[in-house]
Amino acid sequence: MSIRDHDSSPLSSRPSPPGHRRTNPQVGTSPTTTHHRSRAAGLILALVLSGCSSDRPPAPSATSSSPTSAAGDTTGEERGSTADPEEVATNLQAPWSIAFYKGTALVSERDSARILEVDDERPAQPREVTTVAGVSASGEGGLLGLSVRGDSLFAYFTAESDNRIQRFPLRTGSDGVELGSPETIVDGIAKAGFHNGGRLAFGPDGMLYATVGDAGNQDSAQERESLSGSILRMKPDGTVPEDNPFPDSLVFSYGHRNPQGLAWDDDGTMYASEFGQDTWDELNIIEPGGNYGWPEVEGISEDGADGGDFIDPVQQWRPDEASPSGIAISDDRLLIANLRGQVLRTVPLSDLAEAEVAYAGEFGRLRDVVSGPEGEIWLLTNNTDGRGDPAADDDRILHIPADFSTDN
Repeated sequence: MSIRDHDSSPLSSRPSPPGHRRTNPQVGTSPTTTHHRSRAAGLILALVLSGCSSDRPPAPSATSSSPTSAAGDTTGEERGSTADPEEVATNLQAPWSIAFYKGTALVSERDSARILEVDDERPAQPREVTTVAGVSASGEGGLLGLSVRGDSLFAYFTAESDNRIQRFPLRTGSDGVELGSPETIVDGIAKAGFHNGGRLAFGPDGMLYATVGDAGNQDSAQERESLSGSILRMKPDGTVPEDNPFPDSLVFSYGHRNPQGLAWDDDGTMYASEFGQDTWDELNIIEPGGNYGWPEVEGISEDGADGGDFIDPVQQWRPDEASPSGIAISDDRLLIANLRGQVLRTVPLSDLAEAEVAYAGEFGRLRDVVSGPEGEIWLLTNNTDGRGDPAADDDRILHIPADFSTDN
C-alpha cells in the first residue's frame, strides 16, 4: 500500500495504522482545550468549503475572525478584510523554504535542488545561486529547509540513501550571494517518499534545530536511539550539545509523525507545527526530552490530559482544514502557513487556545511563512509540487506588512 501525506489525500483514504489508538478529544481534556473547542468551532465548515477542494475556489477578499476549534461542531463565522499582499517573486517551482543573508532572501526549490536569490525588483527575477549536488528529489523529498547563521547557510535535503544536513560558506560577490563548498554535518537520517520533516531553524540558544519525520516507520518515533520522528538539536558543526536531554544524542524531542515548522517567542518558548495522519494536526510547545505520542496517540489524548507519558498539543485541527507547514512569530502572534487548509492561521501568544485565519483560498497552498529583516511577513505558496492547482504565476513569494489584521 502506498502512503501519502495528509495534505494531498482525502480523509477517507487514509487508514489508521495497525495498533493505532484513535483518541477521543472530548475525554480528559483540560479546561483550556475545552474552551478553545467550544468558542472556535465555527471555522471548520467554512474552511472545508473554502480551502479543501482540489480546485482552488474563487479568491475571496475576506478572512475569518472566528477562533479555530479542535472540535467538530459548527457555529458559523465572521469575515473581515486584510492587507493585500505584494508579489515579491513569481514562477518558482515547488519552493520550500526562505532564509535571509544580510537582508537578501534565499529560497530553496524542492525538486530542482536550486537555491535562488531574490533581488529588489517587484516582482523579482530570482537569480540561481547554486544547484545543490547530491539531492535526490522524489515524492516529498528533495531540497527542503534552509537556515542562515553568520556567514554560513545550512540546508536539509534528501540524498540517494538518506536525509542529511550540509553547511555552506556564504559571502557576497560581485553578482550577488555566493556559496562555497559544502560540509556534511549530519547524515544517516532515514528517508522516504514521505514524512521527511526538513525544517531548519536556529534557536535563541545559538543551536541548530531540525525537524525529522518518521519516514513511514511509525514505531521509530518512539525509539530514542533513532533520529526519525524527532526534533534534533545540534551545535553549528553538527555535534551534540552537552546539555541535550539524552546523552550523546541529537534528539531533543520525539514521538513526532512529521513536524514541519519551528519558532521561538521572546521568552524562549519553542513551538512546532506537525502533520497528523487522519485525525488531528497539531501545534505543540516543545519541551526538552518530551514525548509527543506518535504513533500511540494523535492530537489531544487521555494520557496527556491525565499527566501521563505524552505531551498534548496546545491546539489541533482536522487535516483537511490545516496541514500546518512553516511557522513564524511576529507582533506577539504565531503565524502558521497551511497547505490543504490554504490559509494563514494566526494564534495570539497571549492565548494559545485562540486562532484566526487570513487569505482563505486566495493563494492556494501555503508552504512557509517567515518574518523578514524589516519585520515584514513573507509567504511562500506551494501549488506546483504536484498537489496544488497552480495559477498563471505560481509559485509565488508574497509580502504583507507585519501589522496586517484579521479583524473586522
